[in-house]
Amino acid sequence: MKLTIDILEDTISQVMREVTGGTDCRAIVKPAADPKFGDYQANGVMALAKKMKTKPRELAARVVDKLDVSDICEKIEIAGPGFINLTLKTKYLSEMLSNIFADEQNLGIEKAAKPLNIVVDFSGPNIAKQMHVGHLRSTIIGDCICRMLEFLGHNVIRQNHIGDW
Repeated sequence: MKLTIDILEDTISQVMREVTGGTDCRAIVKPAADPKFGDYQANGVMALAKKMKTKPRELAARVVDKLDVSDICEKIEIAGPGFINLTLKTKYLSEMLSNIFADEQNLGIEKAAKPLNIVVDFSGPNIAKQMHVGHLRSTIIGDCICRMLEFLGHNVIRQNHIGDW
């Protein structure tokens, strides 16, 4: 299942290319810093406007006019000098959560297309010093990282070393 942020980035980038005649451009979509601005914010228009020597807000308006994400977003607004704020539809979010819930095994997360061999080196207590609970922290974090990578389909090699000896 492709992530919403990837879908929005791909779609907005394509519209930016259409509006500018194929100029190299990429929409940078990130979660909005403040919920009052929506769910996501696209920031790539300002850099592109500078490159094209045009007003960012006007370029953003041209992009928004051609942008069709009506199946995902209920509201698209231009803010400030040329940010594009996007508010997701409740129905879209509900469908995404239903899809995740229906896929009990993988939670809608796709396995890596090309699994990698990844070495995770964690722990490393110094046997010349007294053990304490802090030594468990890196072991637990390392194991969590390994489990996430394995869930994604990668081959994980767990490496645990003894430090300073």
